[in-house]
Amino acid sequence: MASSRPFSLTRVALATLACTSTAQAADDDAAASLPTVSISAPREGNRAELAGFGDIPLTRSPLQARVIGEEQLKDTGAQNLRALTSLDASVSDAYNSVGYWDSLTVRGYVLDQRYNYRRDGLPINAETAIALDNKSRIELLKGTSGIQAGTSAPGGLANLVVKRPDAEVRSATLAWRGANSVLGAVDLATRFGSDRAFGVRVNVAAEHLDPELRAANGKRHLFALAGDWRPAPDTLIEAEVETSRRSQPSQPGFSLLGNRVPSANGIDPRINLNNQPWSQPVVLEGQTASLRLTQRLNAEWSAKAHYGTQRLRTDDRLAFPYGCDTEGNYDRYCSDGSYDLYDFRSENERRITNALDLSLQGRFATAGLEHQLTTGVLFTRFKARFEQQIYTYAGVGSIDGNSVTPPGPADLSDNTDRDERNAELYIRDVIQLTPALSTWLGLRHTRLHRETLTTSGTESTDYRQNVTTPWVALNYEWQPGLMTYVSWGQGIESQVVPNRPGSYSNAGQALPALKSRQLEIGIKGRTEQMNWNLTAFDIDRPVYARDNSVIPGPLRSDGSARHRGVEAGIDARTGAWTWAVSAMLLHAERTDSADPLVDGQRPPNVPERVLKLQTQYAVPGLAGLNLQGGIVAESDRTLLPNDGATRIAGWARVDLGARYAQKIDTRTLVWRVGVDNVLDRRAWQESPYQFEHVYLYPMAPRTWRVSLSADL
Repeated sequence: MASSRPFSLTRVALATLACTSTAQAADDDAAASLPTVSISAPREGNRAELAGFGDIPLTRSPLQARVIGEEQLKDTGAQNLRALTSLDASVSDAYNSVGYWDSLTVRGYVLDQRYNYRRDGLPINAETAIALDNKSRIELLKGTSGIQAGTSAPGGLANLVVKRPDAEVRSATLAWRGANSVLGAVDLATRFGSDRAFGVRVNVAAEHLDPELRAANGKRHLFALAGDWRPAPDTLIEAEVETSRRSQPSQPGFSLLGNRVPSANGIDPRINLNNQPWSQPVVLEGQTASLRLTQRLNAEWSAKAHYGTQRLRTDDRLAFPYGCDTEGNYDRYCSDGSYDLYDFRSENERRITNALDLSLQGRFATAGLEHQLTTGVLFTRFKARFEQQIYTYAGVGSIDGNSVTPPGPADLSDNTDRDERNAELYIRDVIQLTPALSTWLGLRHTRLHRETLTTSGTESTDYRQNVTTPWVALNYEWQPGLMTYVSWGQGIESQVVPNRPGSYSNAGQALPALKSRQLEIGIKGRTEQMNWNLTAFDIDRPVYARDNSVIPGPLRSDGSARHRGVEAGIDARTGAWTWAVSAMLLHAERTDSADPLVDGQRPPNVPERVLKLQTQYAVPGLAGLNLQGGIVAESDRTLLPNDGATRIAGWARVDLGARYAQKIDTRTLVWRVGVDNVLDRRAWQESPYQFEHVYLYPMAPRTWRVSLSADL
């Protein structure tokens, strides 16, 4: 069992000041708060489309949301959604593997790849590599998400906003990072025609992938085109298309060695256990397109029709370590560092998502009360088609990464196809009761139909459910710049018992929808020099678990996962310095479980304390030079659902960077340099419990990055 020494928030803050006496003054037009490197305080005008309440600023909304803008993504060297784990204390890792798709937790709950992600507000499937080259910002809504999603995990929603041709852009970027990854990208936008009614934006990127992790070389590319047309002052038509591909071997995790947590100092974080001669890359391809019509009906009302389609293709392949048959342990590796190695291949996976959102938004007054109303309907269709997969024993591997085995036999087994059809009716209303007091109401009714069928045409399931999720909040503004709020809402998850022979006595049965509930109380303040917020939340999510008192046992209701916590955030500017702090204290536990070993335990891979601190400094006398520093710190994590004593220790990581904007005639060159994990700290960064198995992922070693962006 690893020793667990909780970090001190005060000690971490002092260490940050000592190690990173650097900062960067935020650009005046930055729209996001609390990024890792480029920090800009949220202002009155900062809004998030995902919040769903029109043009009301986040600083005056009774919810917690974050917006991370394009410049912040560039300054952090962000390549994927995993970058969010360095930007907000409520976001953490959840089985984040190099070469695979990103997985996040928010407020301790894992976001569902199929239901908790949006693109320009429309549902997408995140079981793929999501490129950020053509994204203008990422919006994060924290808390139970029933107000915005028919079904989803309760932690929150992430929304990716596509770059549009809002201004003239001619930029090229060359970047280097890691062992020898090299990126080239171009961003071009222009407006033309009478009254500049037409706009076009093109993003192209290609990258050779060579991270610090060994045996993980790959490549990726992206092409994206966005255009708009304003045929009349009150009409806007927007269209965009994106195609991307990434091919790269993925990274299996380490694990417990018998009953022992291996020392992170004794593990080389560059070792990739997916290094067999027969290992193949994971290939993630995606094509996405959307069309949006916005029509202003009059000064107070507008209508919108928004259609999106996503086509994903995946070759999922891995030399997969799993368990130790010689010791009878199937949730960990062997005591001597060996493990059973499997040959896993699921090729030509196809996932299709189509969505159509029709909405109406406007303002009106009745009985002396002002209303801001949004209502609409969202239709979604999901389809997943798979071929038979290979999952066969290949031999014995070792955590030193030196064992070589032959590939497993090409024995085929069933996979499961899936179809879903959903219709969601929603209404949201902000009612101004007095100049200081407002009430916020939301209601979403979802009708869903889901079917599954194995690739051999057997073991089908087919069920329908109707669910309704309400949300209500009260918001009181004590004085300009100081408000308090209280909110309550529900979220929904829908589940059918897996139809695997011999696994469950009620296989194929549709279960009652899981209704999570959240109560949130918060206070927000803003001045010319500082924005701050303090929020307390209580989320209760029902849980289904197998009854192991009989074999095979049924999947049944088994209490809940209750997460209670406090979040705080401060952004401040003092002269040339900018400071940002985000912190979360979280008490997460299983409650009312029939299993006494599980009841009262903290869920695996959920830290109790998280601190994200950033500081920036605009160097006087040298215009354009900004020095940057930050720290990410998380407390210990448990490894097993029924054993809270086995843990990995908490850790802290320091990052440094700099940006220099160099003027040459009328053009600007932007130089960026950064080093993540500057102290080359060795630690287990996360401990996901996946597929009934403990995994450990090491913190990446010290990683350098350099980039140059130039006006064309």
